[in-house]
Amino acid sequence: MDPAGAWGCESLHEEAVDEQGNVVPALHEMSDAWLVGRASELVAVAQSSHLSDQLEATHEVDKLLAEAQARGEPRIVGQLLRAAAVVRLVTPGLVDMSDSMLDELLAHTRRHGLVVLEAEAHALRGRRYLLGGFEDKALTEVASGLAMLEEDLTPDPMLDKRTWDRLLANALQSTGLVLTQLGVYEMADQVLARAHNAIRDSAGPHLIYIHLMNRARMLIGWGLRLERVDNLEEAATKFATASAIAEAVEGPFRESLHPGRRDRSAAEQVPIIGAAHALAKPGPEHIAPLWRLRELSMYARELIIVSIALSRCLALEELPQQALQVLSDARTRLEHDTSEPTLMLCLVREYAQLSGPHGEHTTSALQFYANALEVELWQMQEARTATLVTRRDHERLTRAHGAIAQQALQDPLTGLPNRRALDDRLGALISAQTHPMAIALVDLDGFKVVNDKHSHAEGDDVLRVIASTLRQALRGDDLVARYGGDEFVVLLPGAPLHAAEAALGRAVDAVATLPGDLSRGVTLSVGVISVRPRESAHQALARADSAMYLAKRRGGCQVAAVEGEASAEA
Repeated sequence: MDPAGAWGCESLHEEAVDEQGNVVPALHEMSDAWLVGRASELVAVAQSSHLSDQLEATHEVDKLLAEAQARGEPRIVGQLLRAAAVVRLVTPGLVDMSDSMLDELLAHTRRHGLVVLEAEAHALRGRRYLLGGFEDKALTEVASGLAMLEEDLTPDPMLDKRTWDRLLANALQSTGLVLTQLGVYEMADQVLARAHNAIRDSAGPHLIYIHLMNRARMLIGWGLRLERVDNLEEAATKFATASAIAEAVEGPFRESLHPGRRDRSAAEQVPIIGAAHALAKPGPEHIAPLWRLRELSMYARELIIVSIALSRCLALEELPQQALQVLSDARTRLEHDTSEPTLMLCLVREYAQLSGPHGEHTTSALQFYANALEVELWQMQEARTATLVTRRDHERLTRAHGAIAQQALQDPLTGLPNRRALDDRLGALISAQTHPMAIALVDLDGFKVVNDKHSHAEGDDVLRVIASTLRQALRGDDLVARYGGDEFVVLLPGAPLHAAEAALGRAVDAVATLPGDLSRGVTLSVGVISVRPRESAHQALARADSAMYLAKRRGGCQVAAVEGEASAEA
């Protein structure tokens, strides 16, 4: 069966048929969880397949994204935007197209307060900058992501623990990968250790496989870097640990989404894994597998690591010319690649050392290595680490300052704008009103029972869940503010009364269908009015309040839209 799923791209069309001849449901009939799961499969395919499969995966991810955007759930849209960005980053010819997708991902996550996904968006943008040769910009991006991930992160109440842990692990692994590419290994090690803690209880086999592979790759790069300063003993320890991790990969690899053969080991199919064993114990038994893995190497990091491992095994078998040719070929293939600056220097060093004191390549190789060293010395690893820490701390202070300023306008319980922010925004909208605008007052039905029957702590949990659900059900331009107690006010700029009534009806339905353990049976009574010309904010809110009481009198869990003055019924 196709490892990308038996349904393949045809699953996105009406009347699709799988390999067994069964009719597959249309995309709009699939659950949100299916969309996210399928996107994860496609990312795995794109990261480990050839161009044609990568292009197909990109095409299908875009369709999944369009479906998610039509549904409008911010967390699902954010995860699909991430998948769309990643498949472009790993597909030759589509890398430039990732820029707009990363911009959209950053804007979306900021708008909806999805901090973990926003942190990963910064890491992915750092990865994009490295592909373009902009190391300094990559440092700035990864510093921003680190500052977010080092905050006191509170799990999203709308996500189960497993999903939250997976999102956090993905963000940490993306950040650790960029730090590894930059050669900041100590910090990468710390970040990947946090990723391990996030996936320990909640991750599936594929995420475990990816994590172990990233950690092995980081340790190999660290070992090669230590060799450059003649710390051979510690380098050997790093290689041995990487080999042990590569051995542990075999179990989760067999259950992962990697599109490989399950009758063969990961060491035979995954370049980093096979190279880890060869670097720990070079020998003739690795030569044939490494030749095959060299052909499977899709990324610069894989080609460099496999080439170094293979050249060492060939040199031990007294085949120096073949070893040199392997390294020379890798240098030629990666002549214009800027994604792995530290590893590239390790490749050049290996080539220079193997040329030997009397080799025909000695002069050019050593000169090239000396020039490369001068570049590295200009921005040493210690300076790079210091720069990264400085920028991370600056970003942390900036975010803290912004948080203090925001707190004055934010309800601390729900995170929504407070009454002061509402008054400022409403006054500005009314004074500049040239288009229709609706105002709604929202009251919770049955909330007092929650506080009386359960506890005020559970009442606070219900308020947070309903505030989040209400915010998600409306447009990005609509403002939802906590008015006080269990009342909320919604401003819908540009919305005629009938459109506002329909939107708020969807919000009422979204709250009514929440699981009972989240809502405790609480529903919404909503009164909505259209702001009149020259009407004051106080008058508009008073009319919305009257309309809300009309909804209450009618039994609650509904919207009452009032054109003129409230009726005697209200």
